[in-house]
Amino acid sequence: MDLDLTDKTALVTGSTRGIGLATAIGLAQMGAEVIVNGREQAAVGEAVAKVEQAAPSAKVHAAAFDLGHAAGCAALVAQFPDVDILVNNLGIYEPKGFFEIEDSDWSRMFEVNVMSGVRLTRHYLKRMLDNKDWGRVVFVSSESGVFVPKEMVHYGFSKSAQLVIARGAAETTKGTNVTVNSVMPGPTWVEMAPVRLAARAKAAGTTVDDLVSRTFSERRPASLLQRYAAPEEIANLICYVCSKASSATNGAALRADGGIVTNPF
Repeated sequence: MDLDLTDKTALVTGSTRGIGLATAIGLAQMGAEVIVNGREQAAVGEAVAKVEQAAPSAKVHAAAFDLGHAAGCAALVAQFPDVDILVNNLGIYEPKGFFEIEDSDWSRMFEVNVMSGVRLTRHYLKRMLDNKDWGRVVFVSSESGVFVPKEMVHYGFSKSAQLVIARGAAETTKGTNVTVNSVMPGPTWVEMAPVRLAARAKAAGTTVDDLVSRTFSERRPASLLQRYAAPEEIANLICYVCSKASSATNGAALRADGGIVTNPF
């Protein structure tokens, strides 16, 4: 199995922590030159240091840009016009009841979670097809794109949109060595998990410990994993899809959801 990414350059958006950071580390360990992205210079610098520590021989770049709007995406592609691998990992998350979700909430969710990937894919995928004989684009979606959570419909909608966009973009790659796929994580214990759970616990009038214990008995009872995944477990699948070994996988939505989505198709 060829997992060597030597001489390949990878951009992972939203990679200062969580799944994005684990993916950046994994790709660097596979030999890729990695571009680490986040909104704040300090956070990006810390993440770059973590990637370099995990993969001492890797070449790592800092890209402190807010990709939640068009100007940030334009500034990033101006500094890094070409990549071989694009991982659209950037995403925001907000538990909020449907009747409390305002127009601005819908717009922000769409702009960050959907349009960041659209803008970057439009640029990088076109250049992969025009100038390269190989390339990988991966959208990090969610099981929430299929099993839409009632407590954050706007988030589920954005993740469903990513699945459709990835499949549509894959249609442009027919007959090439460029692929576009989606990966759908399930509940993952990232650094922000305690913060998110604390907000939900407050809204529900309960405790974080109670929510954690009920996550797989009530909210996601179909889970076969019956626990939160580690970021590295999700990154393993993303990194495989970015590798040369995944050459026959294109236009696919691949699950790392722990079995929450019961439909095998």
